[in-house]
Amino acid sequence: MSIELMQFSAMLIMALLMVKLLMLPRRAITSPVVQKTRWLLLAGTILLGIHFFLQYKLGLRTRGITLAVMLNIAFFIPCSACFSLAILNLQSRGRLNEVEKYISIPVWLIAMAVLFIERNNLLWAESIATILYAGMQIYYTIREMRYMRHIREILSDYFDTDKGYLLRWVEWSIYLLMLMALMVPVIIYGHDLLLIIFALLFFFGIFYLVDSFCLFVVSNDPDQVVEAETETEQHDTGIRMSDNAMLRVDAAVSRWIALQGHLKAGLNMPSAAEEMGVPRYLLSAWFKQKGIHYSDWLANLRITEAKRLIQEHPDWSNETVAQHCGFSDRTYFQRKFKEITGMTPNDFLKQ
Repeated sequence: MSIELMQFSAMLIMALLMVKLLMLPRRAITSPVVQKTRWLLLAGTILLGIHFFLQYKLGLRTRGITLAVMLNIAFFIPCSACFSLAILNLQSRGRLNEVEKYISIPVWLIAMAVLFIERNNLLWAESIATILYAGMQIYYTIREMRYMRHIREILSDYFDTDKGYLLRWVEWSIYLLMLMALMVPVIIYGHDLLLIIFALLFFFGIFYLVDSFCLFVVSNDPDQVVEAETETEQHDTGIRMSDNAMLRVDAAVSRWIALQGHLKAGLNMPSAAEEMGVPRYLLSAWFKQKGIHYSDWLANLRITEAKRLIQEHPDWSNETVAQHCGFSDRTYFQRKFKEITGMTPNDFLKQ
C-alpha cells in the first residue's frame, strides 16, 4: 500500500464520517451536551481531512520526512484535543474545567515554537513536540478515566444490573487515542510497514470513535445514563448516618428481603427505596456507609436465591432460574453466577 493511497483513503474516510455526523437525526441531538460533542468530533474530523488533503496534494512525504512530520504534529495536537474534549464533554455533561478546555493551546504553541526555533535540528525538535503531544494526551486520558470510574459507580448504585456496557465504547476510544499518541514517534522514525500499521490503527480509532458516538446517541442509552446521573446528584447528600438511622434502614431492608422484593426484575434504587419505605437519600447513604454498590449487593442476594433454586429444582433451566431471581437474561445470570461463586450453574449443580 503506497503512502498516497493511504492518504487518499483517509480523506474519503474523514469525508464519510463528516457526513455521518451532519446527518444525525434531529431527535438524537436535542441535548446541548450531545450537540457540543458532535461539533467537537466534527471539528476534529474536518481538521484531519484538511491534514490528509495537504499531505496528499503537496506530496510532503515524497519531498522529505521532516516537512511531513511537522505537518502531522501541527494537526495531530488540535485534532486529538477535539476528540478528547468531545469525550470529556459527554462524560462531564458539558461541565469542562478551564484546564481541560485550554491545555491544548499552550501545548500546540510551544510545540510549533520549538519546531520553528530549532528548525536546523528538526529531529530533536520533533521529538520534543511529540513528548508535549503525548503529555497532553496523558493528561486527557487521566481525566477521562476518572470520569469513567465516577460514571461506572453511579450506574452501579442506580441500576440493578451492570450497565457498564453503555459507555464501553468511550473506554475503548480513550485507549485508542492514547495509543495513537504514544505511537506518533513511528511517523518520525518509522518506515513502510510501521507506517502502514500506524495508519490502519489511526483510521480504525477515529472511525470507531465517531461511529460509536453516532450509534450511541440514536439509541436510548444516553437517557439511561442521564437518568442515573440526575437522580444521583439530587439524592446523594453525602451525609454520615447515625447508628440509629443505620439500624432503621437495616430493619427496612431485612423486611423487604423477607418479602422477596429483591427478586423483581428491572428494580432500580429509587424503586427499591420506595418499596422499602426508606427515603432515597438514606438508602444511598446506607450503601455508601457499608462500602458496597447497589447492583453488586442485589446480585449477591439473587445468586444466593439462585443457588437455593438450583438445589431444589435441578430440572429447571438456567433461563427459568434467572427469571425467578430477577435477572434480565440468562447470559447475565450465568456471568454473575460464575463471578460470585467461581463456577457455572451447571458445575454448582454437579458438585
